[in-house]
Amino acid sequence: MRDAVIVEAVRTPIGRGRPNGSLAHVHPVELLAHTLRTLVERSGVDPALIDDVIGGTVDQVGEQAMNTTRYAVLSAGFPESVPATTVDRQCGSSQQAVHFAAQGVISGAYDLVVACGVESMSRVPMWSNVPEGKDPFGPGIAERYPEGLIPQGISAELIAAKWSISREEMDAFAVESHRRAAEAWESGLFADEVAPLDGVTRDECVRPGSSTEVLAGLKPAYYDPGFGERFPQIDWNVTAGNASPVNDGASAVLITSSETAARLGLRPLARLHSFAVTGSDPLLMLTGVVPATEKVLRRASLTLDDIDLFEVNEAFASVVLAWRQETGADLSKVNVHGGAIAIGHPLGASGARLTTTLVHAMRARGARYALQTMCEAGGLANAMVLEGL
Repeated sequence: MRDAVIVEAVRTPIGRGRPNGSLAHVHPVELLAHTLRTLVERSGVDPALIDDVIGGTVDQVGEQAMNTTRYAVLSAGFPESVPATTVDRQCGSSQQAVHFAAQGVISGAYDLVVACGVESMSRVPMWSNVPEGKDPFGPGIAERYPEGLIPQGISAELIAAKWSISREEMDAFAVESHRRAAEAWESGLFADEVAPLDGVTRDECVRPGSSTEVLAGLKPAYYDPGFGERFPQIDWNVTAGNASPVNDGASAVLITSSETAARLGLRPLARLHSFAVTGSDPLLMLTGVVPATEKVLRRASLTLDDIDLFEVNEAFASVVLAWRQETGADLSKVNVHGGAIAIGHPLGASGARLTTTLVHAMRARGARYALQTMCEAGGLANAMVLEGL
């Protein structure tokens, strides 16, 4: 049976997703094109050999409409014969792209494929794809959930309440994320994964001087008296400091088989071992990482103790801390180079960004197995296991 291996993985620095952010001047197609060009330059592959490019983007509207991935391929200078498609599994879009790409290689449908993602939240703000006054859910959802669905921030508050996660715990987790990311930058650990762009060389949101004292002064980010009445258990402890920021960025991963890698003289970084996706309660929404972790470990015939490194997307500190409570994972192995609270969360790019950071961390630390999982809007989650080579 064929396998699937990652032979190169790159990302842009992550900019703040505001009009004055460091990458706000870059069109999203160009953000993604930059990672695609860097991917082939660093790997040395002929782009004409690429069978497909699968990209993730969440808000597919405006400057991110019309199959953004296809135009990034053309802007990158790839031959017109190289196809591309854009997928949406919300925050896990580009992790899903990695799954699809690897599964295509394993099945024999592809020999060489790129999984990637992009989001420019400065130019295409979250929810831009839902015009004012329009209902993206429909009457069947209203009938099934008569009290109404809720925003992710309220879900993060409900998770904190259900798992008795305090404000102090979430703030301390956020500070540690910044500390780890800052240390990784200072130690040169991001050098192999980051492709500087237009003079931007570092992630813009990493705050080396972050402290629990500073974060304690922040106001709740999602306080709403209506939701407070509906959910009296909420203590309103989720803030901008213990949640991920909005960001601009892109990432790309080159995937092939071991056989093709050997034929082309490519060095595998990691084998894509096992995959899982799952649905979960669309109100709690962000808890799917727990059953997804259990499911992928079963498929891999591994236990939690076999995993050397974890990447669990830090959409909110409460999500990772609840996942830790349920799984019993050692937090010293989780997001060892910092997570999205510090590095940033450019929605469609984040899945492949986590993969990029993870494969380079695996090589730097000599990890045998690693696990990546992401929560996603609507009550979804992806998980996969990587094997070091």
